[in-house]
Amino acid sequence: MDRVLSAAVLLAVAGCASVAPPGLADPENTIPGARAGGTLFIVGGGTQSADLVRNFVDLAGGPGKARIAILPMATSDAIATGAEKKAQLDSLGADAFVVNVTRAEADRDSVVRLIRTATGIWFPGGDQSLLTAALYGSATLKAIHDRYDAGAVVGGTSAGAAVMSDSMITGNQFYPGVAGPVDSSSFSRIGRHAIEIVPGLGFLHNAIVDQHFIRRQRANRLFSVVLERPAFLGVGIDEGTVLKVTSDGKWAVLGRGAVMVVDARGARVTAANQRAFGATNVKVSVLPAGSTFDPETGRGSLPQQ
Repeated sequence: MDRVLSAAVLLAVAGCASVAPPGLADPENTIPGARAGGTLFIVGGGTQSADLVRNFVDLAGGPGKARIAILPMATSDAIATGAEKKAQLDSLGADAFVVNVTRAEADRDSVVRLIRTATGIWFPGGDQSLLTAALYGSATLKAIHDRYDAGAVVGGTSAGAAVMSDSMITGNQFYPGVAGPVDSSSFSRIGRHAIEIVPGLGFLHNAIVDQHFIRRQRANRLFSVVLERPAFLGVGIDEGTVLKVTSDGKWAVLGRGAVMVVDARGARVTAANQRAFGATNVKVSVLPAGSTFDPETGRGSLPQQ
């Protein structure tokens, strides 16, 4: 297929566990961020430093060993985006290849076999709804989950960050008196039924990711989402910043900015039948680079001075 750029490199993959199709999380039966095997490398958008990109390559096996699949379907210029990222990763010693597929192509055996050779998966930015439309429920997405469970690193930036969680922010919101969702970059209120949430690709559990967070002042959006769904942690990742999730489920912050975690699991939230919308005892952590966070206990640590 001429949309898929591949190299004749095959890796023997053993012990890949199958996963259930991703969907909305069951907060009673899972631990946030907990997965077997792999690492998540979730970037909040913006420019990534060379050190961050090198870190991703190292997690994929390092120079000469990393084999990274780039899936650029979130952007309208997927060919250029894929080629640019491939050149960057190749310059750091990775063997990168682009997998640019439609939803129908994402079920092809040839694409699945290609994904099964990857030690890393990368989702560039754009519109996260385009990415989920191309992958949700597909054989390719299952293969990516299998590679993740087998130890691969799965990363993405901006839209590629939003898709990581079971439940995904689309960027659309609802206004009183307006029929249907509206695409908007301004989030001027905290309210019920204000933000459109749909299933994501299902790598990060019991959490909802927001991106460009501090730079674009998206706290209202994340508070609206979390207070309506207090079993989920809200994770706002700033530009040039990484939330790294290791196989033990622990979180670490890398890069130049910060990650904000909104935790309403122990909060008291106004009842759904009340007009007023608010909460008490919501925990908020602002975690600069070097911080860590345990999503199970809700405890974080700041960098050593």
